[in-house]
Amino acid sequence: MKIAILGATGWIGSTIMTEAKTRGHDVIAIVRDPSKVNEEGVISRAFDLTSGDDFAQAAQGADVVIASISGRAAGNHNLVAETAKRLLDSLANTQQRLIWVGGAGSLEVAPGVLLVSSPEFPAEFKDEALAQGEALNIFRANKSATQWTFVSPAAQLYPGESEGTFRIGGDAFFTNSLGESKISVTDYAKALVDEAESAAHNNQRISVAY
Repeated sequence: MKIAILGATGWIGSTIMTEAKTRGHDVIAIVRDPSKVNEEGVISRAFDLTSGDDFAQAAQGADVVIASISGRAAGNHNLVAETAKRLLDSLANTQQRLIWVGGAGSLEVAPGVLLVSSPEFPAEFKDEALAQGEALNIFRANKSATQWTFVSPAAQLYPGESEGTFRIGGDAFFTNSLGESKISVTDYAKALVDEAESAAHNNQRISVAY
């Protein structure tokens, strides 16, 4: 399988790239600066989200696109929802599936009650969480032919190796036996590549946690 990764030099994107390569997939790294892609055997292509360039050209030849983006660095959280719509439209005539690196804030701690609205949600991540929630709304309202999967991590996403078995959920926020909601970035990447391989949750949001 050929997997295109938008944002392949970021923390999550680079972990996804390593996981995909480990499983023997061909990888296209779509990044603003291709000179930063040093992974052997990876095709790198330049693409700037702030440009008017056609994303379908950057992703040409891929079976699946995994998008890992954030507006935090640029201070432009509107970029998240805008990119979701842009990719859905760009890929509509390509037969390529889109897998989105989402956020945890839009998970439901009770029916209709989002994690981001809880008093203990960290203020420094609130704008980013709200932006990802807007992106999720874009996906759910999608009328194009693009098949998508929005993948929310646990509340705690942290550096580290695989810790073993993780669970796949839906819209409901869930925790382990200690009341913790967590997942290592390595296991989160595994879940994303699993979905790329299986196409088990087309046009759905799923969540990943131990």
